[in-house]
Parts: sequence; structure tokens; C-alpha cells
Amino acid sequence: MINDETELLENIDETLKNIKEKNALTHCITNSVTINDCANAVLAIGGSPFMAEDAEELEEVVTIADVLVINIGKLSKDQIEAMKISCETADKTNTPIILDPVGVGVTELRNKTTVDLIKNHNITAIRGNISEIKAIAKLFGVLDESNTAKGVDVNAEDVITEENLKANGNLICELASKLNTVILASGPIDILTDGETTIAIDNGDDMMPLITGSGCMLSSIVGSCIGGSSPLEGSLVAILAMNIAGEKARAKVEEKDEGTGSFRAYLIDYLYKTNSESLINESNIKIL
Repeated sequence: MINDETELLENIDETLKNIKEKNALTHCITNSVTINDCANAVLAIGGSPFMAEDAEELEEVVTIADVLVINIGKLSKDQIEAMKISCETADKTNTPIILDPVGVGVTELRNKTTVDLIKNHNITAIRGNISEIKAIAKLFGVLDESNTAKGVDVNAEDVITEENLKANGNLICELASKLNTVILASGPIDILTDGETTIAIDNGDDMMPLITGSGCMLSSIVGSCIGGSSPLEGSLVAILAMNIAGEKARAKVEEKDEGTGSFRAYLIDYLYKTNSESLINESNIKIL
């Protein structure tokens, strides 16, 4: 367990260096809506994206991959089969698996797919919005009630605030401990935990949810960062890199009086320019 924010930050320089040196081959089974943004985000953070879905080649791909990212945003029978084959292979090769349970809690198909993946495979990290994480907590008996997600977006009643931060942190920590995984719950304040150390990250910008794919991009770079480091430290670098890039992209958009299209491009630019000095000096984190 880590008890001090300074201890968390002092490893960031080495962690980011390892991530970029590793150039983790990041196999993403993601949705067609955001696949291009995910690939560019992985490249920007220092990873190497691989987007394969055909069942005939998946065993070969996962065998050489450093990490597997599963995103259930646009499910189909073929894609679910691809996810199963990839996860089965990842279990055999001890390849980290990152799960983005997009829209879990909304439909029975998404619920069943999420539960099957978590129960039957070694999930290293789960990254979702707080409504999705609460839906998983309900499915696994950690939470009695949860609000229904608004499609793939967070329910307004679930939004993480200073007032409910501690309660949400305790809930997510309990779920991470039960599932033996790292969980990153995204929101105005993000919560990251491995079931022992729980961290609140108060960075980012309210323009980020206004572009399609910011969550999918984050899950993909969580994968690249874990592929080049440890699950907790890699996830922390990923969320700080994404959120601080968002803050800088917003400042650039306002400076030039531009909109969400430009914001999306600047977000990738600033991900590419991520450095440890910025992550350390501009981070706003605390251990709960």
C-alpha cells in the first residue's frame, strides 16, 4: 500500500521512460466509432497499436502482443467471439488484459459480456465511467442499487464530487479487491485503485466528454502504459497524461477561439508531448 502522494509521483519519471522505451504492442479490440482515435492516442503516448479482430489470426496476434485492450462499445457476435479467443490466449501467455465495459448496465448483452469476461479471464484493469463501474459492482454483489447509465455516458446522479468522493472511493476499492484488479473510474474527479491504494485525480477539463472517444482513447493508453510498467503506476500515468493534455487542449482552443474539432486534434498533440515534469508539477492527486 502507498500512503503518500510524494511516493506516487517520485516514480513517474522512470515509469514514463519505461513506457516509451517499451513501445508496447497494444492489441485493441475496440469499436469502429473510435478506432482511429484509439490508434492515434496509443501512438502519441509511445505505444504501438494493433487492431485485429478476425478469429483466424487472433491467437497469433495476442501471443506477440504486450497487452490486450477489450472495448465493448459496439458489440457484435463476431466481436464477442474475437474477445473470447483473445482473452483465452492472453490468459495462457500472461498478457495483461484491460477491459472498457462501455454501456454495461444498459442492456443484458453488455451485462452478460462483461460478467463473462471478468469471471472467466484474468482482467488486469477495468476502465469505465462511474455509472459503468457501479453497474459492475451491482452485478458482482458489491452494491445493492445503482443508477442506469445514460447510454454510454455517466448518469448525472452518479457524477463523482468532493461530497461523495470518499464513499465512491470505498466502493471502488472494495470492488477492485473482490475482482483482484485495478479499477479506474472516470469523471470530473477520477478514482484509481488496486484494492489497497486508492487515489483521487482532480485533473482534466469539461470539454473532454464533448468529443466522441475520449474514454476509449483513455482505455487504450491505459493498456499501452500497463504494457510498459505496472498496473497501478501505468494507469496513473495514463490518466494524468490524458487529463493534463485535455487541460492544455482546452487552453489552446480558448486562445484561438475554436471548438471541439480542434480540441480533439490538440488532445492528441498534447498526449504526444507528455513529459514527466508536466505530469509531476501539474497533477492534482490525493490518496483517499
